[in-house]
Amino acid sequence: MPLNLERVRAKLPGRTVIWFESIPSTMPEAARLASEGASAGTVVVAEEQTAGQGRLGRSWYSEKESGLYVSFVLRPAAPEGALQLVTVAAGLAAQEAVERVSGVRCRIKWPNDLLADGKKCGGILCQTAEEAVIAGIGINVNHAAFPPELAGTATSLRMLTGRITAREELLVELAERIDHYCGILEGDGGEAVLRLFAERAGK
Repeated sequence: MPLNLERVRAKLPGRTVIWFESIPSTMPEAARLASEGASAGTVVVAEEQTAGQGRLGRSWYSEKESGLYVSFVLRPAAPEGALQLVTVAAGLAAQEAVERVSGVRCRIKWPNDLLADGKKCGGILCQTAEEAVIAGIGINVNHAAFPPELAGTATSLRMLTGRITAREELLVELAERIDHYCGILEGDGGEAVLRLFAERAGK
């Protein structure tokens, strides 16, 4: 079932939310919008990515209407220097959003992956674009299964809980949590974000 955009936009008033039924990747589109002056917090979300981007040039499996495939335009004070710290902040946001909405407690594998039950259920990829940082986040939400080449390493919230998770709720919570942790980064500095990461990682 497609995302209920009216529901999402009603819960994120004043925020630009751009939706695609299918797109190669949300990240280049978010970067394009950033170059045209899109405001911080702009959301680009797709039902399907045909060339989803993962870390180190890998692809991200993006089954249609099953996962959350989203990129946020962020505008930290110093985009180049903040890239890794924004990645950490986005990871904290994704971890907390997943737990709040689904009850699944993921572990953040430094610095990009969300793991649950020893398998990957989400990933974060951040890139600079003009005076912005694009935070791309993929979360395996309602996948019932994965292709054989991924079955041993990937999982989804549905496979972990046995329940369907409302992707709209997860998207709204993720947007709010990103605002929260990027606010900590801007207000309290990188040490505060890294300290929170260390606490969550149990180190």
